[in-house]
Amino acid sequence: MVFHKKTVSFVALFLLLLVISSNYMLYHSSFGLQSLPADFNGVVVGSILDLSLVAPLLFLAWQRKLSLKYFIVLMATGLIAARFIIPSEYLASFQSVMWLGVGIEGLLILFELSLLFMLVKNVPPILRRIKSSSLPLLFSFSRAVNEKFYKQPFIHVLCSEMLMFYYAFGTWKKQPSTKENTFTLYKRSSFVTFQIMIIHAIVIETLGLHWLLHNTSMTLSIVLLILNIYSIIFFIGDIQALRLNPLRVEEDRIYISFGLAKRMEISFKDIEEIIEDAHILQQKVPNTTIEFIARDFETVHPDLLLTLKSPVEATLFMGIKKKYQQVAIRVDDPHAFKKIVKERLEKNKQNM
Repeated sequence: MVFHKKTVSFVALFLLLLVISSNYMLYHSSFGLQSLPADFNGVVVGSILDLSLVAPLLFLAWQRKLSLKYFIVLMATGLIAARFIIPSEYLASFQSVMWLGVGIEGLLILFELSLLFMLVKNVPPILRRIKSSSLPLLFSFSRAVNEKFYKQPFIHVLCSEMLMFYYAFGTWKKQPSTKENTFTLYKRSSFVTFQIMIIHAIVIETLGLHWLLHNTSMTLSIVLLILNIYSIIFFIGDIQALRLNPLRVEEDRIYISFGLAKRMEISFKDIEEIIEDAHILQQKVPNTTIEFIARDFETVHPDLLLTLKSPVEATLFMGIKKKYQQVAIRVDDPHAFKKIVKERLEKNKQNM
């Protein structure tokens, strides 16, 4: 039997949450504590294995990502999580195992700090590279970082966070480009209004939950407060990035981004065909298609679909890379956009 990838991911996520929640309830509920045997060492060993081996494997299955380095990081994180989930009196015989997780995490932190030092050291040349580039900031910044740190996921995540804070706090005096070859993606929808509504909802939720929880669980209250503040900053930065980085059509390629969530550079020589058939555009989008569509409360469809000769890499949230076979695009001026794309595509075919 062949299982759909999304089904496998959903099952893995469900089992992951089940493993974590069941182990937490075992040590933090009256029913769980009553079910513990007199010799609880076997149960503790089972919990440690659940959190350090089973949970990391389920997480990798959920993310559909196979990596030994990633597994070791998750295993160490699971051992550290076990220190918080399992009460200390039950861990007296397993302190050496617990410290193993702390040691691995400590080594990883030292390694990441060395990468951070290298990034700070390379900031001046990266900024010079960005200033000398005519590309949109989202692309010039990513290209400059890749030149210095090609295969360093930690650096890419950190730079993604830097972009978020820059757009949230440092772009309020900037105006979006109004060149003829640029096209906005959000004005035909209420997407920005919807984002602002979400920000308002998070602010109200933050005030309410913080007031309710600060007397009962100060730690949980602070964690939720930090997460909600981060979410607000992300949404503000996402709106600004969407406004200030319209789709740009150059002579040989298209630079397209949708806020901080995703961006892609598409060369015309990589485009197999342009699909405009309304029946095809209204069909369900497959997993191999990336969408650059502003969605709100209404059902909308792309203006065109670019089928690529081979999968092309896109950059997603947190600097994650993924390849796609098709690109679905919806812009605010579809007629002008289709015209210029067809002209540039035909011109590039003639030059090949």
